[in-house]
Amino acid sequence: RALSSAAAATAPASGGAAAPKKRKGRALPPPLSVTPAAARRILGMLESKPDTHGVLLGVKRRGCNGMSYTLNYADEPPPASHEKIEADGATVWIEPPALFHIVGTVMDFEETALSTGFTFTNPNEKGRCGCGESFNV
Repeated sequence: RALSSAAAATAPASGGAAAPKKRKGRALPPPLSVTPAAARRILGMLESKPDTHGVLLGVKRRGCNGMSYTLNYADEPPPASHEKIEADGATVWIEPPALFHIVGTVMDFEETALSTGFTFTNPNEKGRCGCGESFNV
């Protein structure tokens, strides 16, 4: 059976299967967005610890709803397996086990009449405890 001229132009010359096309990967968005207010607060916290490499964000199993965020100083350079996010001069390292739970999360810093602290708006949350300290995905 003869091929049309268009089909003949795209058919493999050797008669074998065509090599699969390589897909161009698109850049993935960062797993965490850090607001300017959160970046300012992180930088303010690190002023008293000049040898620190940023803050380390993790997720632990605890609380009434299953998981809670942890935030510690990164006193040592984290391993290459940690995701590095830089925003407005502040550096946040994400522990590998936490990545699955925080993709798409926005980290902010808020001061209200009743509380002051970092807040996490996580689109993957399925529930949160009444006090807001723990969540589930």
